[in-house]
Amino acid sequence: MKPRSLALALGITLWGVPLMGLAAPPAGDKPNVLFLMADDLRPELGCYGAGHVISPNIDRLAKRGRMFERAYCQQALCNPSRASMLTGLRPDSLRIWNLPTHLRQRRPDIVTLPQHFRNNGYFTECVGKIFHNWRQDIHGDPQSWSVPQFMHYARHDDDTPKVDGKPPGNEIKLPRSTIRDVPDEAYFDGRIATRAVESLQRLKKNRKPFFMAVGFWKPHLPFNAPKRYWNLYDPVKVKLPESLARPENGPDIALHDSRELLRAFGGREPSTEEIRELRRGYYAATSYMDAQIGRVLDELDRLGLRDNTIVVFTADHGFHLGEHSLWCKTSNYEWDAAVPLIIAPPRLAKRDAASPSPVELLDLYPTLAELCGLAKPIHLEGTSLVPALEEPGVRVKPFAITQHPRPAYYTGKEPETMGYSLRTRHHRYTEWRNWRTGEVVARELYDHGNDPGENKNIAGESARQVQLLSRKLAKVHPVRRHPAAD
Repeated sequence: MKPRSLALALGITLWGVPLMGLAAPPAGDKPNVLFLMADDLRPELGCYGAGHVISPNIDRLAKRGRMFERAYCQQALCNPSRASMLTGLRPDSLRIWNLPTHLRQRRPDIVTLPQHFRNNGYFTECVGKIFHNWRQDIHGDPQSWSVPQFMHYARHDDDTPKVDGKPPGNEIKLPRSTIRDVPDEAYFDGRIATRAVESLQRLKKNRKPFFMAVGFWKPHLPFNAPKRYWNLYDPVKVKLPESLARPENGPDIALHDSRELLRAFGGREPSTEEIRELRRGYYAATSYMDAQIGRVLDELDRLGLRDNTIVVFTADHGFHLGEHSLWCKTSNYEWDAAVPLIIAPPRLAKRDAASPSPVELLDLYPTLAELCGLAKPIHLEGTSLVPALEEPGVRVKPFAITQHPRPAYYTGKEPETMGYSLRTRHHRYTEWRNWRTGEVVARELYDHGNDPGENKNIAGESARQVQLLSRKLAKVHPVRRHPAAD
């Protein structure tokens, strides 16, 4: 069965309309913003050329908006990435590189993206996970929202359906994975979509423009989508990673222990069959999340809100599925750093055209402010992507930067080492610097023209290119010493 037929069999409707040229909204009629976000989603979707992944709703959004082919997070870990994106500041400026630190601990007076909209007359609402939810004592960011957040504070491992007070049977024996024949609303994302639909119905009656953020929990572990989404993927046909080997000449410090998943395997490597099933579970969770996005988009259309609503879709970071024998996130490699990003304004010329420019998640804050006619706060470190919305071939910036500390999940106030990774259209260059002294302890260079899988580090044989890219990196992240924790 073809993906479109599968989508229709699942009740996933398609949503495509002609769009006008990009223009300012009518005076006194500010556009709404629908900000859709996934968790741990790599840009492996139909619209990104991955025909084996069934994502019809994200794909149709890409057809009516601008898809960014080279979008990158600022750190491949939930809390730092989300804090950076929602404040428009890099992790070093926030001094947030771990899970526990709340952004208000570092910058108590910072005005976040949704807070900026709230301060400018918008009704702001959060459904699901937008800010990171790790802290027990601080739930999200109440200052950002006009009403209390819904289903923001929970744990991924609590996402377990119950029938007659207990979980139904699991049809797969695989760590961190479950196959249960349950409806979509048995899991968090189904209930988030339902609440988002209800919120849109209420917001339709509100005279204020709205900024509604809808944060889905999938495809983050555990891989536990309803059974019908697992059935979309034949485990025999699920492809293995291109390479399980670590990058040739790659430094040890660039790797990690994949503990988020592999500790459930007792530290051993998954077998070939288990790798296929894990990848199948990730794709199933992706398709499940995509179906919930479809429900929200359909309601936006049904309510007649589409023509005055900017829709954004992205994720906090990517995810490894066995490439280089890595799983989950916390590296600077492409699969972790790259994210899907689609921006669909209601009036857009040259729709269904992708932008090849490197862009960053912290660019979303100035972009949305400009699209909605709001002043841009002076603290922002990102760049507006409006030029790329107007003309997809425009290069809005020459490179994107991702970073990650070592240890990946460090304890204490500061890390031991920081890896800064610069991504141009053709290369990825990474410097690993001792945090205290600023000394570069390892370098990586990957030529994406010849090695898109980043399988061979050529830093040792490309001195001139290393020097050039190191200078570019230093313009954003100068070599600094950090002699003592503050």
